[in-house]
Order: sequence, then C-alpha cells, then structure tokens
Amino acid sequence: MNPARSLPYPLGVTLVEGGVGVAVYSETADAVYFCVFGDDGEQRTELSERTGHVFHGLVEGVGVGARYGLRVDGPWDPANGLRHNVHKLLLDPHARAVEGEYTWGQEVFGHNHADPLLMDESDDAACVPRCVIVDPSFDWGDDAPPAIPLADTVVYETHVKGFTKLHPDVPENIQGTYAGLAHPAAIEHLTSLGVTAVELMPVHQFVQDSHLIEKGLRNYWGYNSIGFFAPHGEYSAAGDDGSQVSEFKYMVKSLHAAGLEVILDVVYNHTAEGNHLGPTLSFKGIDNAAYYRLVEGDRGNYFDTTGTGNSLNVGHPAALGLIMDSLRYWVTEMHVDGFRFDLATTLTRQDGDADLHSAFLTLIEQDPTLAGVKMIAEPWDTAGYQVGGFPATWSEWNGKYRDDVRDFWHGADGVLGTLAQRVLGSPDVYEESRRSPLSSVNFITAHDGFTLADLTSYAKKHNAANGEDNNDGEDDNRSSNNGAEGPTDNEAVNERRARQRRNFLATLLLSAGVPMLLGGDELGRTQGGNNNAYCQDDEISWFDWSATDADLLAFTRSLIALRRDNPALRPPWFRQAPEHGGIDTVVVLRSDAAPFSDGDWDNPDARSILFLLQHSGADTFALALNSAENGVEFTIPAPPGEAWELVASSDPDQAMTAESETIIVRDVSFTLLRSTSTP
Repeated sequence: MNPARSLPYPLGVTLVEGGVGVAVYSETADAVYFCVFGDDGEQRTELSERTGHVFHGLVEGVGVGARYGLRVDGPWDPANGLRHNVHKLLLDPHARAVEGEYTWGQEVFGHNHADPLLMDESDDAACVPRCVIVDPSFDWGDDAPPAIPLADTVVYETHVKGFTKLHPDVPENIQGTYAGLAHPAAIEHLTSLGVTAVELMPVHQFVQDSHLIEKGLRNYWGYNSIGFFAPHGEYSAAGDDGSQVSEFKYMVKSLHAAGLEVILDVVYNHTAEGNHLGPTLSFKGIDNAAYYRLVEGDRGNYFDTTGTGNSLNVGHPAALGLIMDSLRYWVTEMHVDGFRFDLATTLTRQDGDADLHSAFLTLIEQDPTLAGVKMIAEPWDTAGYQVGGFPATWSEWNGKYRDDVRDFWHGADGVLGTLAQRVLGSPDVYEESRRSPLSSVNFITAHDGFTLADLTSYAKKHNAANGEDNNDGEDDNRSSNNGAEGPTDNEAVNERRARQRRNFLATLLLSAGVPMLLGGDELGRTQGGNNNAYCQDDEISWFDWSATDADLLAFTRSLIALRRDNPALRPPWFRQAPEHGGIDTVVVLRSDAAPFSDGDWDNPDARSILFLLQHSGADTFALALNSAENGVEFTIPAPPGEAWELVASSDPDQAMTAESETIIVRDVSFTLLRSTSTP
C-alpha cells in the first residue's frame, strides 16, 4: 500500500491510514495550525504544505473522535479586511460535527476594540466549541430517495425540536431530537396526514445570539449558521460528540422508509459572525475577504442584503466552493432530497444585482449530483423581490400567493383577478418564461409570521415575550381576529374562525402548484399572536399535541387525500383548452356561470368565483369561493359526467342534491363539488 500523502482537496479533515489529512483555504494567511485537544491540552501542528491558496498536511495519530480547531496566523488590519489572529481558535468550515456551544462573555477577542496581541489564548479556547472527527460509515441498507414528482408533492414545514418536544407518544429522552422525528409516532402523524416531504427549519450547526442570551432567550429558528456540514448538535439525543451525524442519517433513513422526502432549509446567504462588531468564529479569521462581501472602498465593513450584518461572497470561488461542497455532502452522505434556500436572492448577487445567470445558479444547474434534487428559493432579500426570477428547474416560495389569498378571504377590494391567478398556479408570474405551476410553492403561513390559528384570531401581533416592546415582527399581516382579539368564548366568532381556517386550507390544497403546509396548522396550533417567535424555544413555539383540533385535522387529511387521488386538482402544467390538445383544462366563471369580462375583474365588490377543474378521463370538480359577507347563489353548469355531488365545504350545513342547478354558498365560505367521470 502506498503511504498516505497530503492533498489540497477535499478541504477539511479526511481520514487516512495512521492519521488525517487536513486542508484549509486562505489567500491571505501566513500559516495555518491544526489544533487537537485532549488530556494533555492543545497540540498544534502547522500545515506545512501549500498548493495554490490551500494549506495542507498530514497529522499522524489522530482519528475518529478527536476534538480539534484551527489557528490562522497572518496580518491584522481590519480596515483593509484582514482579521488574522493566531491567538483565536477557529472552527473548521468543513467540520462534520461540532461539540458544545459558543460561550458568550468569556471571549477576550472578537470585537474591534480588543487588541489581539494582548489576548489570552487559554481563555479563548475555553469559550469556543470543538470540531469533532466523525466516522462516516453508516448502514443505509436499501435506502433510496423517494423521488416524488413535484406534481404529487405536499410540503410540511416544521422544526426538529418543536415537532416532538411535547409529543406524548414519543419517549421523553428523545423528544425534540432527530431520533424523536424518526419515532413511529411522529412518522405516523405525517403519513396519515398525507404530506410527502418534510421541510426542516435550519439543522446546520448554528450559534446562539448574545443579545438573546442576555435576555434569557434562545435562537429557536436557527438562521444563524456557522457549520454548513454539521448537523446541529443540540437536536441529537445521542449527544454532540459526533453521534449527531449517525442520528441524523437514521432520521433520514426512517423518513425515507415511510415514503417521505427530507428537504433542508439552508442558510448560505450569511453566517453567525455578523458585521465588523461581530465575533470571529471561523471564516473571518481564515480569509475574511474570500468568504464575505466587503463594502467597496470601505473594506472594514460588510455588504449586507440579509439584515444580519454580512453576506457570503458568492462572487468568490472559495465561498462558492464551500456552498457546493456542502450541498453535495448533504445529498451524497446524508441522503437528503432537497433544499429551500433562505434569502436565495442574495446568493445570486455576484456583483451587487440579482442575476439569473450568476455563478451560483450556473454551478447548481450543471452539477449532476444535484440534478434530481428539489431546489426551492426564497426569492427575495432585504434589497429586492425576485419571484419568478429563478431558473425553470427551481421552485419558489410564492409570497404573492400568500398575500393575495389572505386579502381575498379577509374581504379586501379588487383582488378577485389576482386570486384567480394564484389558484391557477400564478401564470401571470410564470407563463411568460414558460414555467409551470410547479414553479410556485404555495403557502398561506410559514414559520415567519402568524400560524393559521393566529391569522384568524388576531388583528395585531403580540410579541411582548420577545423583549423588544412589540416592535419586532411584521405589522402588515393581512390577518383578522374575526370579531375578538385572541381567545374568546363567543360562539359566533369561533365558528367564523373555524370556517376561515377551512377556507384557507382548501384554497391552498386545491390550487395548482406545490402546496406547503406550516406544521401544526392542521392541529390548530397557536403562538398566542406572536408572529416572530424566532427566539421562543418554549411552549410558545413547541407543538401542543394536547390541544389538537381533531375536526380540523380530519378536514386537512381529507383534502390532502382528495388532491392526491384526483389529477384535476394537481396539474403539472398550465391547463390548456381542449382544442390545444391539453389533458388539463380550467373554466373560470362568475357565480351566474357566465364568463368574466374585464369589467367584472375590475369590480371592487366582486367577491365570488367558480372554477371548473378538469382532467381528461378523470373526475371534474367545481370549486366555488365566496368571500362576501352575504350568501351568494351559484349556478352550476351541467355536469360532464355523473351528477354533481358535494365533496367538501367550510359550511357544515351546505346543501346539495343531484337535481340542484344552483346552490347557495354562505358568507365567507367555499364549496367543492365533484362530477364522477363516466366510462
């Protein structure tokens, strides 16, 4: 066997015979040290070889389970973007696991006012987490990606911890963990609900914010990444000594066995190191200018389109390589099925402006490892809104869908035309570029904002628990309390709220596109009116399974099953008229069954609409929506197959007979009819 030799790729730590190979990228460093921590304290090894801008070397006698970090020596000149300090222990950007949390208040250096030459090394090392060398082996058995077509996909956005933290049927020792999500009781809820993909809020290793720690709060959402290869250790029941990696793999394998895909919400647009006043944890101390966009003409400050203090420098090969290596790792080694990119527009800003042909998008488009992976963009950042601006192979969170559907059901004027576009898959956004409705990830609620229960129970946000005097969170929620703010015993108010929740769920699950359900909405989960619960790692955010709305859960299950079993409700392409040869067609009518004219769309009082949804050789559906404050009589066209039958309604008293030519849809309600296809 040939002896191991030092290689500049892959970056990070690679197990070799007798030790490890280590490779670290830095254009500006003078020296890089690999630091191992054990019973004898810290042992440093200088990476003595250099290929291009990669420092690399072999370290003997180090293997699985070793705790380590990096130290990088070089110029300290923050005004010119140089932040090297050999006294600062750093996390390896390619670390597969991280042990411990960053301890605020003990760091001697990390802010501009400190002198790095006066720093005490031991104090620094005491507050920094350790990277862990992990065993990459895992018995995947016959695991394979479910590879569910987008047309059949129903996404369930949830949080690893919050989903099972209070689940009564998940053992207490694994509640709120990867193992908890893999438990049969958790999986049974997902499969019986009928969703096909679990979209997990950030699971990359992240850092707690100092300002939250000072308030006795914690970063619950996790949009504060520092390790793009490491599963967040706090979510591991087995501990954060490297066991989190195999536990995460077991979770994915278990979800796959149940036919569920795993999509990760990833935060590559920024890191936890913040602006020029933020801590130095990893990238800043390794090669600040390679990994972050610095302000042109003022390299001591950071270009920021994320609202967090920094933006990754996606115009630089080092930052792009880091992202691509991470994506491939999660697909090949961790077997995930897709990614939702937080503030994805920032990743397209190669030179400042959003660019469809940016290096980031081009690299993903041509990468064979990522070719079969679901790519979902949050198509905006603090500097711009780019819905419809991503490649045809991507899907996008459609904020227009959220806003227009909320406006319609809460009685806004003049929104009937935009509501029709949203139900049909937003052709006004995607048709010109020949993108299908599957480009649109439709959602009413998401982690950021009100839950569905709160959207229909609160007219204003109630974020006092966040410690910011209710100044945080969105003010324009397009919500309604439906007659009383918060919980009430008023039966009429509660009945209307229940109707509205069904209206929203039905619109979501009966629209063309890819529906995304906020986890817990099917249970009636509330956050007490908090629309920015990012810092509430407690009962405000955790699922309260004891308060499940059983009727709402059954209603949601039935609609998802209806969508799954009927192709007319999930067209993979724009519905075309029969003369164009399409198998999917749609007819949009007024309540009197007459076609809409331009004047009808412009009528601010128009609040009712009828959709006839057809698929060749399958059942046809008539969807009647009425957001008016009065009942509306709908004329139902002759059925194309068997007589119309009532399938679903937000009105439990909705009447329909085989002989009916008209139906009354009560105020603020929907009704769905079906005509069974005849052979």
